[in-house]
Amino acid sequence: MNFSRRLDLFGDEVFAALNAQRRALEAEGRRVYDLSVGTPDFEPPAHVVEALRESAADPANWKYSLHDKDELLAAVCSYYEGRFGVAGVTPDMVMSCRGTQEGLGYVCAALADPGEVGLVPDPCYPVFQNATLLAGARPAYYPLTAEHDFLPCLSEIPAEVADAAKYLILSLPANPVGSVGTPEVYEEAISFAREHDLIVIHDNAYSDIVFDGEPGGSFLAYPGAAEVGVEFLSLSKSFNVTGARLSFLVGRPDVVAAARKLRGQVDFGMFYPEQDAAIAALTGPRDSVERQRLLYQERRDALCDGLEAIGWERPNAHGSMFVWARIPGGRTDSMSFALELMERSGVIVTPGASFGPSGEGYVRMALVMPPDELREAVAAIAAAGM
Repeated sequence: MNFSRRLDLFGDEVFAALNAQRRALEAEGRRVYDLSVGTPDFEPPAHVVEALRESAADPANWKYSLHDKDELLAAVCSYYEGRFGVAGVTPDMVMSCRGTQEGLGYVCAALADPGEVGLVPDPCYPVFQNATLLAGARPAYYPLTAEHDFLPCLSEIPAEVADAAKYLILSLPANPVGSVGTPEVYEEAISFAREHDLIVIHDNAYSDIVFDGEPGGSFLAYPGAAEVGVEFLSLSKSFNVTGARLSFLVGRPDVVAAARKLRGQVDFGMFYPEQDAAIAALTGPRDSVERQRLLYQERRDALCDGLEAIGWERPNAHGSMFVWARIPGGRTDSMSFALELMERSGVIVTPGASFGPSGEGYVRMALVMPPDELREAVAAIAAAGM
């Protein structure tokens, strides 16, 4: 059968190749340290699990939801004020999503017609590029480089490209590069959006995993942000509920309404027990979130200190659950390096090129093991002479 040419836009999934080799090593009885996928190894808070369990016990909650519960929308609005100091978020500014990936697909499709342009960071979480392509739009990449601390430098985007763009995707703290937003970056983005008449789409998945300073914040905390943009708030990493797909689109009401209209064509809403779990997360205690942040920081220190001690350049890792490391020896073949590293040391990393052209020469490592095991992984890399 001849399938849609849309499939030609996407290459082979890198994690499938890595997983195939991982399974081969495990079949040989080899010790494997899988730092490739960012799935938290912490448990979800007990009060979130209990809320889902109680809700799922009610047969009425197994019907189509068709809408976001008023209590859920109110919880998101209150969370923004309490957690981020953002007053004035109203229910018409909020929509639930079954994960940011799904929500981003709706937003990009709502903003751009086929052939129009979306500004995408490079390197970036691949969904940013893929959602743009699925909308029929053309990604225009702006680089995140070591020279700029892996932060956006929007002034370097050519004016004709910016004027053609319908939206700008920002992601801070950033996956994969580990940079954390500054007031100057957010203020520049707001001014940039006004100047070029585009919408800012900010992915705020890692605001609770920021190291060495002030807690992570929200793009919407900056004056004018809600007039030019929207933000995805994900509960996945803060509360370790990646499988539940609990995310929210928050911000400019007409953009939220447009995304909601598209979603309504193919989705009957979030499962009520998941909505109740989200309410529990948003309104309940946050002690575990802060403890977890400190544990991630210990892991960051163990991995970065160890890599630096064996001769690697100290990785960039100021926020998120990832470390962005330059491949030693000036190598620029990240996929070959990742496969060789796995074969010789048992350590699995994600090649930087899978996150965009500017990712070549780097690898991403996920902080998904305790410090002692991360030190073992570093020792295995050293023993392999890499």
